Parts: sequence; C-alpha cells; structure tokens
Amino acid sequence: MTTNPLTDPPALPNGVPAFDHIREAHYLPAVKEGIARARARIEAVKVAEPSFQATIAGLETAGEDLDVIASVFFNQLSAVGGDALHALAEEVSPLLADFGSDVALDTDLFARVKAVWDGRQALSLTPEEATLLEDTYQGFARNGALLPEDKKTQLREIDAALSTLGPGFMHNVAKSAEAFTLHLTRDDEVAGLPESALDGARHAAQDKGLEGWLFTLDAPSCGPFLQFADRRDLRETMWRAFASRGWGGGTYDNGENIRKTVALRAERAALLGYATHADFVLERRMAGSVQAVWDFLDTLKAAYRPSAEQELDALRAASGLGADLMPWDVGYYAEKLRQERFAFSSEDLRPYFPLERVLSGVFAHFEKLFGLRFESTDRYPVWHKDVQAFDVYDAQGFVGTLYGDFYPRTGKKDGAWKTTYRNQGLHHGRVERPVVAIVANVTKPTADRPSLLTHREVEILLHEMGHATHALLSRVRYRSLAGTSVKWDFVELPSQLQENWAYERETLDALSGHYQTGEKIPDALIDKLRSARRFMVGTAGLRQVALATLDMAWHTGPGDVMDITAFEDAAVADCTLFPRLAGPFSAAFSHIFAGGYSAGYYSYKWAEVLDADAFGAFLEAGLYDRDTAARFVSEVLSKGGSERPEVLFHNFRGRDADPAALLRREGLAA
Repeated sequence: MTTNPLTDPPALPNGVPAFDHIREAHYLPAVKEGIARARARIEAVKVAEPSFQATIAGLETAGEDLDVIASVFFNQLSAVGGDALHALAEEVSPLLADFGSDVALDTDLFARVKAVWDGRQALSLTPEEATLLEDTYQGFARNGALLPEDKKTQLREIDAALSTLGPGFMHNVAKSAEAFTLHLTRDDEVAGLPESALDGARHAAQDKGLEGWLFTLDAPSCGPFLQFADRRDLRETMWRAFASRGWGGGTYDNGENIRKTVALRAERAALLGYATHADFVLERRMAGSVQAVWDFLDTLKAAYRPSAEQELDALRAASGLGADLMPWDVGYYAEKLRQERFAFSSEDLRPYFPLERVLSGVFAHFEKLFGLRFESTDRYPVWHKDVQAFDVYDAQGFVGTLYGDFYPRTGKKDGAWKTTYRNQGLHHGRVERPVVAIVANVTKPTADRPSLLTHREVEILLHEMGHATHALLSRVRYRSLAGTSVKWDFVELPSQLQENWAYERETLDALSGHYQTGEKIPDALIDKLRSARRFMVGTAGLRQVALATLDMAWHTGPGDVMDITAFEDAAVADCTLFPRLAGPFSAAFSHIFAGGYSAGYYSYKWAEVLDADAFGAFLEAGLYDRDTAARFVSEVLSKGGSERPEVLFHNFRGRDADPAALLRREGLAA
C-alpha cells in the first residue's frame, strides 16, 4: 500500500474519488494525513498578516483535502455500511472532532479572524465574501473561541464524545433492522399483496436459498406489506418490528445513545451561554427562535389534528373495527378507503413507472426546466455495480458529475438522500465543478420485470434531484457556501418544490411508460391521482408535526432524561392519535440523532410553505416558463448560502413568502 488513493488520488475526470482503488485500510491513514496537511496550512494562516484573503479565504481552503477524504468516508458509511466501516467510524470521528476543536479553540487563530471581523466596515466585500466572513467569525464564537481555557477543555471533551454517538446510533438502527425477516411460505399468508411486492419477496427468498417469500424492514418490502397484506396478525408483526428498531435492550439498543446525546448537547449549549440546544441551533436558522418554531407547529397542529381525527373516524367506520383499529391497520384500510372513494390504488400507477423510464423522464424534466443535459457515462469508477454515473451539462458547458445508487442492499442506510463528494467551489486554487450523488432504496428488478416505482417514489426521486440540481447549479467561489450549504430550514425548498411537478400531466407524460406496452398514464388515472392528492393529508401532516414536536422536546428539555418512553409519550401526546404500542420512535429517529436535523426537523414543513408559494410562480407563468425557471436558478440555486435565504426568496418571488400557502394547497385554509 505505497500509494493511498485518497491522499494521492489518480487523475480522474472532474477529480472524482477512485472508488475502484479505495479500500477500508486507506481511510484511517488518509484522515490522519488530511489532518496533518490542514494543520500545516492553518499554521501558515496564523503567521500571515490578518486580511480577508490570507485569513478567511485561507481558512476556507486549509482543509480542502481533509474535506474530500471525510466526505468519501462518511458517504460510504451510509451507502455501503458494514461492520468494518462502522468500527472505523469509532476511530475516525474522534480524530475529526479533536481537529475541529483544535481549530475552533485556537486563540491565536481566532485573534486573526476577529481582527478581520472587527475591521469589516472598511473592507469592500462582495455579498458572498461578507457571508463567509460572518460565518467564519460566528463559527468560532459558537464553537467556544470566547470561552476561558477551562471551559474550552470541557467543550473539547463534549465534542469528542458526541462524535461517536451519531455513527453508533445509525449502526444500531441498521443492524436491528437487518436482524428481522418475515419468511412466509403459504398463499394465505401473502393474500392481498400485489404482484410487485410478491416478486421482490420471492427474489429475496431465493437469494437466501429459501422457498416462498422473504419480507424485510427495507421500505420497498415493509411498506407494501403494511399497505396490502390481508393477514392482520402478520401486519402487526411487521409493524411492531419496524417500530422497535434500535430498541429492546439488546446489542443494538439506542437508549444509552439517546441519553448521552441529549445530555451532551444540553451541556454544550449551556457552556456556550444558551438556554437549550434548540436555542443554540435556531440562532442561525430562518425561524430564529424556539418560540417561533413552537408557534409554527401550533398553527399546523390546529389545522391538521381535526382533519386527522376525521380521517381516523372514517377508517374506523370503513374497517368495521371501530375503536379496535390499530396503527398496523391504518395503511391497509386507508388503501381500501382510497380505492372506494377514488377508484384508485397506488399500485395502479406502478406499471407505468419503470425506474429507467422514470429516470430518463426526470432528466428530461430538468432539461426542459433548467436547460440541463444528463449523459450516461462509464468513465467514472463506482462503489457498487448497481451505481450509475452521469455527466451533466448546461448551455455554458460541463456542470458536474452525478451518481445514482437506487437499490437496497445489506449494510446500506434506509431511505433516500442527496450528498456531495466534493462541493462546487475553490479546490486546489481553482473553482471546480461538484461531484454529487443521489441514493435511494427502491424495489429491485427481478427476472420477470424491471424495478417499478410507486408514485411516491417518483416524488422522492424528483425531491432528491431537486437537492442535486441545487448542488450542480451552484455558482459561488467558496465551497462552504455552495449548493445546499444554506440555512437548514431553507435547504428543502429546491427539493420539495420539484415534487409539485409529479402531479402535472405534462411532466407525467415524460416520466411514464408502461413497462410492457410503453403506454403513457391514461387521463382518467391522472385525474384519480390528482383527486386523491389530499387524501389523508391531515394524518400525514399531523405525523410530521409530531416528529418535529418530539425533536423540539428533546432539545428544549432538561437534558437528563432517564425514561425515554415516558418522555416521548408526554411530548407527543397532543399530536398523535394512538398510544405507543412498540418501541419509542426516538430509538430510530436518525434524522435528529445521526443526521443534521437536531432542533431542525420542523424545517420540512417550514420549507413546504416556501415551496407551495414558490410553485405558485410557475402556475402563474407556466409550468416550464423559462424566465421563471431562470430566475429561480439565478436567485436561488446558483447562490447557495452566499446570501440570507429571506433575501434569495424575496428576489425570486418579488415578495416575502405567504405563510398560508401550504394550508391552502392542502385544502385546509381558504
């Protein structure tokens, strides 16, 4: 191992990682070397005369090698996973946390940053440079630079401890999910399930050398089972297993991870002078304060809860179960009621959405909207044989690299997400184009049929591509402000905006093609889809409010919670319709305990307000009006986090966001 492909990468197009050469043994030495290089560059910053270029821009680029190395490692931890990478995370994370503390708590370094900050009025800075300066100064101040030495030591210890808890939490969720399978062999056990679900389960069983059908907690397996399986007892088994991930007292129980994480976050916030972790987080968000988030959630709850209660009453009546209706019945009877009311099932659309057709249609959509062109290529190495790679172009030329990783596999994190391996911006002295990936877990193809998506999975693909185009169309100078590097309650606007097109005839024509005949979705079926769009909207909305409420409760609370289930039950009592009948949701709430959403889960609904209002501009001017789309690119997507999001939205829409836009779209406000 004379050459490490992470620290001395081979020359590849757009500087993509050499996935075909990177091995587990490369990561730890690469992280250590990346830290050493960053330290050397920071020492040079410390001896230079304080200035924006030498100090602020110098710090911005000091860790550029380490940034890429760390992004490759943590992205592979999610997309590939496995015990070896998770064990490595236990070593890598503290190293990175310790280095981060060294930088943030360096008195001499902060003195130079503060000198530039204090003299900012005399500088002729662009809006982007002014934002970078503010972010840099605030980053030091919010990470302990103003603390006395004894408290700096305490903060360093807290950050080191927190660094391993997130990866450990994610590992426990994944391993506890993998530990469960439901192996069925009789026809009566799988009655009601659509052929697509049976094909996937049959294929999963064959892979394990089993007869019959094998169901797992992966979304393409678990979701349809809970929605269609006639056997109520088996639905209960599946639901309880899914709802108990990361819980139960065994090896993969997340209880202690939660207690430690919440306590350490609270301790850290208090050390920095904040009342709670949420106060610390929200100081740098659009919402601005804890009270603003609570007020926002209360407004939504007041609209969603009565609607959700009416929907629950309708399910109880339709099922004949009355008060005996349980959570594992909701998806099943909601599907029955949707078919009764709208003569429409979510499975009706699946044959029209083969993955490759949807993907080409999504690309056509973004070409029509933003002038992007996606070309499949084999010139990039990939991390798994199922991963696809694309070159992306616009009218000016090469835009960036896009990877697509769509199928579930052992070790891979569940859900769907967009990530970057290298952001757009300065890298080794040049403004480089980004390296972006979208990752999902949709039904795998079988010998008899291709991967067929539900309409919701099509929405999710558009959503993640919205994030991807935010990264791809970034036109800033500094990587820390590029693409999705925006305030957390603004980051979902470009992604959620794209979901709106999934209900439009013009877009659906591009996205669809029956896997056997190539036929487009019939008009009557699209009408049913649109009619059913608001079905169970209260239940779905109340669930999001419950999760955001739970997040805020954890991060505004005392920090020393011992009984996790009792705490969760009390926190969400006013925004749930059922008592807790399995493990607490907190035990698998990776968004807030292993992602970036602590005290920020509300941002999904916050951004929905923005996207409902922003889509109004396209409805007014035309779905694919190029002037409106070009304005969204120039005022939002290309700017990244280089200016305040309120300014970006106002510049696009010509006014501030309308707070009632979301509830109007959902039919819950006039």
